[in-house]
Amino acid sequence: MNKTRLEAFSDAVIAIVMTIMVLELKVPHAADFEALKPLVPIFLSYILSFIYIGIYWNNHHHVFQAAKQVRGSVLWANTHLMFWLSLIPFVTAWAGENHFSEGPVALYGFVLLMNGVAFQILVRVLLKDPANHVILKEAMGQDVKGWISPALYAVAISVAFWMPLVSCAIYIVVAVIWFIPDRRIESRMVKNA
Repeated sequence: MNKTRLEAFSDAVIAIVMTIMVLELKVPHAADFEALKPLVPIFLSYILSFIYIGIYWNNHHHVFQAAKQVRGSVLWANTHLMFWLSLIPFVTAWAGENHFSEGPVALYGFVLLMNGVAFQILVRVLLKDPANHVILKEAMGQDVKGWISPALYAVAISVAFWMPLVSCAIYIVVAVIWFIPDRRIESRMVKNA
């Protein structure tokens, strides 16, 4: 099956998710900078979520750059990932609107965790196909970042009920880990070209 339709669908979903998030930033009615002060938590949660969605888009692009073909199981695994990505605007708005209180921060972490799990499932399903196995398996290696992130999310979710700002700091750390460019797939693509 041609992978371009799956990539186009995923790009569209991600673009819509980003659009929904920015629409949550309500324009204040006053014209002074003081009117922006209540929006600071909402804007901070937006920034973090925008970075996360960008990270997923980049990694999704790289994984499918290495994949040679997709089967029905890949379509379902990708749809599963898109479902969890589509929940990011909701938890972003809830966490920001409630000034990073315990419940919203824990749910934000749960959605991040499920996005990470869904992405790992997608990669594993892609790796089951012999056509994708060579470059993708070689490029993914031990995937330390892919395994440490869920552990950090689990810690952050647990901590959220006592210290939600510490949880937010952990979410930022995970984003930084992934924000650092990962050249595994690109280097393997060049090597095997």
